[in-house]
Order: sequence, then C-alpha cells, then structure tokens
Amino acid sequence: MVLKRFTLVPVLLMLAGCNITVLNPKSATGKDQAFLIWFSFGLMLIVLLVVFFLFFRFVATYRYTDKKANFIPEDVHGNKWLELTWTILPILLLIVLAVPTVAITYNQSPISEVLKKDEAVQIEVEAQQYQWTFTHEGGKTSNQALVIPEGKTIRLQLKSKDVIHSFWVPALGGKVDVMPHKDLYYEIKNPEVGTYHGKCAEYCGLEHAKMIFTAKVVTEEAYEQYVKE
Repeated sequence: MVLKRFTLVPVLLMLAGCNITVLNPKSATGKDQAFLIWFSFGLMLIVLLVVFFLFFRFVATYRYTDKKANFIPEDVHGNKWLELTWTILPILLLIVLAVPTVAITYNQSPISEVLKKDEAVQIEVEAQQYQWTFTHEGGKTSNQALVIPEGKTIRLQLKSKDVIHSFWVPALGGKVDVMPHKDLYYEIKNPEVGTYHGKCAEYCGLEHAKMIFTAKVVTEEAYEQYVKE
C-alpha cells in the first residue's frame, strides 16, 4: 500500500506539469470545443449524482437489520412508469448532448477544399520529419514559428511531405491530422494576442519530441509588418 502511494506521487507531479490549455482557450474555435467538454461533463455529473443518490438511498432503506430478518418483500413484476423513465431520460440526455456536438463538429471539421473566397488569412502549413514550415500569402516563410493576427479567421492549408502528422495548438483549437498527398483546410477563428505552444500530436518517428513550434498571435499591424519583412 505504501509503495502504491509513493508511485502515485510522481505520476501526479508529471500530470501537474503538463502545459495543455484546452480548458483555457484563447480563440473562438477553442472556446466552442471547451464548451462541449464542460457541457458533456456537466450532463454526466448530473447522471452520476442521481445514480449515487439512488444507490445510497436504496442501501440505507433496504439494508439488512434484525427486524427484517424474517421479512418477505412483495413480489413485483414490473413498473411501467419506472421502465419508461429510465429508457426515455437517457435518450433525451443523448439528444441534448448531440445537438451542440454535431453543430460545432460540423462547423469546425477540416475540409478537403475551400468552397468560398473570403477575407480569411491564408497560411500554408507543411509538416515533415521533424519540423513545421509556415508559408504566408505574400511568400513569407518560417520554420517552427507560426505568426497570425488577432481577431481574424485563420485558414490553414495543412499538408505533409512524408508521414501522418497532427497539428495541435491546445490554446487555439483541437488536433488535426496532416495527411501525406492530401491537403486539408482548418480554420481558427478570433485568436487572442499571446504566445502559445504547438506540437505534433501524432507519433511520427524517433525524433517526434522535437516537432514543436510556437504560435504567436499579434496585432493586425504587427502581422502586416511581419509578412512584409
């Protein structure tokens, strides 16, 4: 028992050091995803509390006592209303959870081609073992550093030169697989000014741990100046 406790301590320390900010998003895209996490957690917490409440109530009510030693309960063949309740309620909960999940997932899923032209900031993201290359509309190219303007829609054209990678900036949005021989477009909306950590979230080789980058969100003026440099 003592050994298990000592084993648990370093595990907790390692988890405490993880710098994953999915629950503290800094973009509209990330906030929608965080909303789904908290919303589903809240629904499941309600279910959990109800189950534990009923569990402890039944344990307290129907526990064995000396007075009930010779008690024979009434034979019950079923209760139509109870059966309808525990059948219909889970269905309603799934519907409540499914509506925002489908809506947000549909709007945020990467697509294989852009069907409309708008004022989104276009950036080409190329992954290869073991680095990221970012190319802006004006031809500006950088490695391991993504610079984007605040308050805009950022459309990333994701591609891979070799194997499957996964683009992930936890503070700005969810993971997106980057496929070889296939371009995918993914949008990050209304990012906030700041510097955030990005990484490859798909094991892609022996030096996978080196495949990290910095995502820096700057003002519009600073971004225009950066692109022109």
